[in-house]
Amino acid sequence: MLIFCPFSNGVQVTLLFHRSVSAGKTEVDVKDGIVTLRGDATSQAQKELTTEYARDVEGVKDVNNEMTVSKASKKTSQTAGEKIDDASITAQVKMALLLHRSTSALKTTVTTKRGAVTVGGKAKNAAEKDLVTKLIKDINGVKSVKNRMTIG
Repeated sequence: MLIFCPFSNGVQVTLLFHRSVSAGKTEVDVKDGIVTLRGDATSQAQKELTTEYARDVEGVKDVNNEMTVSKASKKTSQTAGEKIDDASITAQVKMALLLHRSTSALKTTVTTKRGAVTVGGKAKNAAEKDLVTKLIKDINGVKSVKNRMTIG
């Protein structure tokens, strides 16, 4: 019997948006809010980053990362179908902010022009503002980030 789990889906979607991790090579299992990750990572840093992204999804209690580190493969150039347009980037940014427990997508405006993302709105503190910039920079297709959020 297949049961829909919002945590598993949220973790998979979060991993999909970030260029520093490999959603396609990561298996996500969730039981009682505990996420288990399996698959291949190209480096220890990628494995650790995958853990951090999974841990930041709302509702996740803990993460067990059982991924193995293998040699990195060379990236090939993007095909036309892999290129990401501005509307897709904006959607990915909003989804990443929505899924991350430490950011507020509802209080953040996002515009994208030729891969340059500008965000505005209110951040709870400087740490949230910095986190928003970090999350956006790691999204596929993003060339630059202008964070115009105010703290308040």
